[in-house]
Amino acid sequence: MATLAGNLLTLNDWAKRRDPDGKTSAIIETLSESNMILEDMLYKEGNLPTGEQTTIRTGLPTTYYRLTNQGIPKSKSTTAQIVEQCAELVALSEVDETIAKLEGDLGQFRLSESVPFLEAMSQQMAQTLFYGSAANPEEFVGFANRYNDLSATNAQNILSAGGSGSDNSSIWLVGWGAKSCFGVFPKGSAAGIIHKDHGLDWAFDSSNDRFEAYIDSYKWCNGLVVKDWRYAVRIPNVDISDLIGLTGTQALSASTSIIKLMSRAIDRLPSTAGVNLAFYVNRTVASHLKIIALEKSNSALSIESALDQFGREIQMMRFLGVPVRIVDQLTETEAAVS
Repeated sequence: MATLAGNLLTLNDWAKRRDPDGKTSAIIETLSESNMILEDMLYKEGNLPTGEQTTIRTGLPTTYYRLTNQGIPKSKSTTAQIVEQCAELVALSEVDETIAKLEGDLGQFRLSESVPFLEAMSQQMAQTLFYGSAANPEEFVGFANRYNDLSATNAQNILSAGGSGSDNSSIWLVGWGAKSCFGVFPKGSAAGIIHKDHGLDWAFDSSNDRFEAYIDSYKWCNGLVVKDWRYAVRIPNVDISDLIGLTGTQALSASTSIIKLMSRAIDRLPSTAGVNLAFYVNRTVASHLKIIALEKSNSALSIESALDQFGREIQMMRFLGVPVRIVDQLTETEAAVS
């Protein structure tokens, strides 16, 4: 007898989505997250079917002082080409025709099932933006694996907050722009999540036997381009225990206090002109930034009225004029960067 796989919607699942009157429940999305980096990230079409090839300057020509009657040695600049690959994030939904038709409004039922798929893809995208690794060839490389070595060329943009335990997090400052950091989608494709309604078609159970199901597929082809590494700054090794207690590495008087490092991070950028700046922090760090502001009565931190992407009024925190944005996918279990 065929056994349905656990990733298919069952009659039991359907029953759990009913109100006492038999109508579809309004599902409370308790698993939804705030990953504001997805609202800020700028996108452009890549110049390759697989992503984006960029050319960066790696060395300047040598210049000389000369005396009269003395020749001038030749010199030149050097460049390097880097290819940033896109990744294909996908998902597939299959709902047995019998279950789907139990609904009075088939379209509304299928729409409600799409919501968690879009949320899951958004969370995965935000996670990969920071923690994507070349060790996983199906992913693109995220920020954390580009800024993870205090002796690397880009180490001047890694400002350690002093933590060394197992409860570390990072604060990020990113300047989004066409010549700095941006998202990319393959040449000739479309930006954003592509949803395809396959309608009623044959699906297969775990024994490879057929059944009719309503099928939806989701695809998001994207990548991250760091064209100029100077426009991203990482503050790693933020010890969460110290931050909560405002002690040790996060005492207000400590040189590694996040409030001081965030100020230094802004100064690491070559320029703030022509880029969209934002700090990215997790919810714990955002909460304690507000507490620090109360402790210090610090006008460097402010809470201001703003509009979100849907035109709704929200309260936005800013540090020295730069928006501070919450990303729930930034973890509190990062390994110490050394």
